[in-house]
Amino acid sequence: MFRRSKTQDPAPGAPEPVSPPNRLAPRSPSEAIKPTAAPPPPEKPVRERGGLLAAVSGFLTLFVILGLGAILGLVVLERQTNEAGPLPADKVVVVPRSSVGEMADLLKREGVITHPMLFELTARFGRKAALKAGEYNFKAHASIDDVIDVLVQGRSVQHAITFPEGLTSEQIVGRLNDNDILTGDINETPPEGSLLPDTYKFERGDSRQKILNLMRAKQREVLSQIWARRSPEVPVRTPQEMVTLASIVEKETGRADERPRVAGVFVNRLQKRMKLQSDPTIVYGLVGGRGTLGRGILRSEIDRVTPYNTYAIEGLPPGPIANPGRAALEAVANPSRTKDLFFVADGTGGHVFAETLEAHNRNVARWRQVEKAKAAADPASAVGVDKVEPPQADPAALPPRTGLPGAPLAYDGSEANTVRSRAFDASEGTARDPLRNKTFDLNSPKTVPVLRNP
Repeated sequence: MFRRSKTQDPAPGAPEPVSPPNRLAPRSPSEAIKPTAAPPPPEKPVRERGGLLAAVSGFLTLFVILGLGAILGLVVLERQTNEAGPLPADKVVVVPRSSVGEMADLLKREGVITHPMLFELTARFGRKAALKAGEYNFKAHASIDDVIDVLVQGRSVQHAITFPEGLTSEQIVGRLNDNDILTGDINETPPEGSLLPDTYKFERGDSRQKILNLMRAKQREVLSQIWARRSPEVPVRTPQEMVTLASIVEKETGRADERPRVAGVFVNRLQKRMKLQSDPTIVYGLVGGRGTLGRGILRSEIDRVTPYNTYAIEGLPPGPIANPGRAALEAVANPSRTKDLFFVADGTGGHVFAETLEAHNRNVARWRQVEKAKAAADPASAVGVDKVEPPQADPAALPPRTGLPGAPLAYDGSEANTVRSRAFDASEGTARDPLRNKTFDLNSPKTVPVLRNP
């Protein structure tokens, strides 16, 4: 029944064919518990990094490191620039126009900063504005940041020069020339009465002509304002005449409370066509813009006729005899309404006023007693700034004169060294002048000298 399959006999010498294992055949116990190893996962191909990618990665890493270092450095620099500086006290330093490095070296020499390199780095890279030359006041222990702020903002030291009321234009120019902080020459002396005395601020290096121009501008401004509100009863026709009368009032009294009343006396005399008889006009007629004799007025000088001598001329002189201040201009524009025609020194720095010659003569007599008592107590005081030259001829032949409006001279022929009224101090500009070559801040009562008639 069964037929043997026909198979091809293997060729002689060929290996015997191996029959595939029978999966259903039973295995030995040792073969049944032996695990079969899993084939390993296929290996991924390794790609090598290109040169550009490595460079970019390295650059980014370096950039991050440098950025962190820069931030840290800025924090350290910021802290150092805000540290207190070495200055133990405030100090003024003149910083000339120069490079940042030269400024740093100068500030180091002056003891303002300790690290000039740090200052230069901060000034060059930490600020947008340029440093300005000038004269600066650096505060004690100012940090580098504080110092740079001062130089950037240009807060230069403010100087002040004060011109007391009653100086002539020539005297004002002299004070400007004596100031070694100002620079430049003055083109010409301004007209008398065209400058407003006051305290003026300036910086080192400003020109003298700049101060004069400012004084003229301020005078025009103030004069225009005061002229607009003057009393219609004042017998002055032009602003220039008001300045002229104000200059006389300014030279007659230095007391603010007396200016309106002294102005009232001169206004009353003008209205009555009486001579003003003001001593300061004698001096100006003799010396002009120099403004002072440096001594007392001599009797012969009272008789000398000049265009300004109000003992010889009627009415106002041809121009101002000084530069009056704002208060004197206000006093003339709105003087006291009195009937006073005379005034004389009271011996205490002020004046006593009178409406009649009889009352005035009594005031003069009292003043003589005061002066005699002073001379007895202090003989040196008898040689005053208003000493009258003793006459060379018979006193009875001399015409009567007045020391102040309506005041007889203190000389009566019996006292060779009698002193006249000292209401007018002719010592301005001399060694006796307490304001000579000095400046004071008129806004501060602590620095303003109290001037009293000697």
